[in-house]
Amino acid sequence: MTATAQRADRSFAPTSPASALVCRSCGAQYPLGPQHACFECFGPLEIGYDPSALARVTRADIESGPHSIWRYAGLLPVGQDVATRVDTGTGMTPLIRADRLADELGFTAPVWVKDDSANPTHSFKDRVVSVAITAARELGFTRIACASTGNLANSVAAHASRIGMPSIVFVPSDLEAAKIVQTAVYGGTLVGVEGSYDDVNRLCAQLSEEDEFEHTGFVNVNIRPYYAEGSKTLGYEVAEQLGWRLPGQYVAPMASGSMLTKINKAFKELVAAELVPSAQWKVFGAQSAGCSPIATAFAAGAAEVVPVKPTGIAKSLNIGNPADGPYALDAVRGSGGAMASVGDEEIREGIRLLARTTGVFAETAGGVTVAVLKKLAESGELDTSVETVVFNTGEGLKTLDAVSAGAQPTAVIAPTLKGMREAGLL
Repeated sequence: MTATAQRADRSFAPTSPASALVCRSCGAQYPLGPQHACFECFGPLEIGYDPSALARVTRADIESGPHSIWRYAGLLPVGQDVATRVDTGTGMTPLIRADRLADELGFTAPVWVKDDSANPTHSFKDRVVSVAITAARELGFTRIACASTGNLANSVAAHASRIGMPSIVFVPSDLEAAKIVQTAVYGGTLVGVEGSYDDVNRLCAQLSEEDEFEHTGFVNVNIRPYYAEGSKTLGYEVAEQLGWRLPGQYVAPMASGSMLTKINKAFKELVAAELVPSAQWKVFGAQSAGCSPIATAFAAGAAEVVPVKPTGIAKSLNIGNPADGPYALDAVRGSGGAMASVGDEEIREGIRLLARTTGVFAETAGGVTVAVLKKLAESGELDTSVETVVFNTGEGLKTLDAVSAGAQPTAVIAPTLKGMREAGLL
């Protein structure tokens, strides 16, 4: 029996609520293991759960857990055994009541910013990597890898260094310099690829089938079903931080579309497990105009997402062929929500708007989300009388070039009162 087959036969902890891998297209089921595509229709797989196991989780169980995403271990596929968790303190990031932002955009209901720049490597990717690398350990992989637009590379390299696991991460060679540095500093192998993220991802899919990579877990390829579940913790935290209730709507950025769908899945699980009261909510998706295949499909009323060649400053969202695009469309349409895209200058203004009204400095993905919030509020597609959560997924220091030209000293003066007066500051 091959090592891959041995890993596929391995059982997870008996307390795991995960029951199977389920095809999101045809519904076929497979045993839990390192598999990401359906053998019947080649559709993507996700984790299926035993509803009775999820229903056994109580608010008290969660609240007595660690101050990290692992307080929700009873709702996740791995990590029930504390010894296997890779916990860097990810999660329980601030949920900021953004009253000044709400006032400026004409909201009469509260607006909240879920600020995941407060995670250890300053992006939401710490959530998905913590779950993925825990799964990799439980599945017997000895090296971790990924294809990344930057934030995932930072997180994979950091998590691997924490536990002494070798890592190899692949990124487009023209990535922002700050994200290159923040990956390389952890000492793993960093490979720049001449091409787009989609080229990088294609290479990683090919490598995952090579014998030399048999013991390597690619977080967004062969262990993607586990990796994707980490995004659910955003939804769990929002509900808990709001006093165990759900907001009326949320706005999330879309690259692959996975995060948006997993927050929606988390809300549904919380309702089904009776951890929150039954509720209705709307889902809104945000993309950059430089890479907006999902939002374009939404606007056209299409079911299929047509791949594009990414451009624009929001590089962390530049996935031209988004794997979860059709499911993001389903989530938004099924909720009665909407999608929109915004251009580079709107993104810059979104970054500045969030910063000057909340004190949160977002990377370009956050600028996309805030700009789309503004756009949809102005068009009336998003109801300003409904409580809204906006997801900021990364730290502005990662993408300084996007706003550096317009973020300079107000004045440069001599160290005198006269200098202050001449500058009109006194």
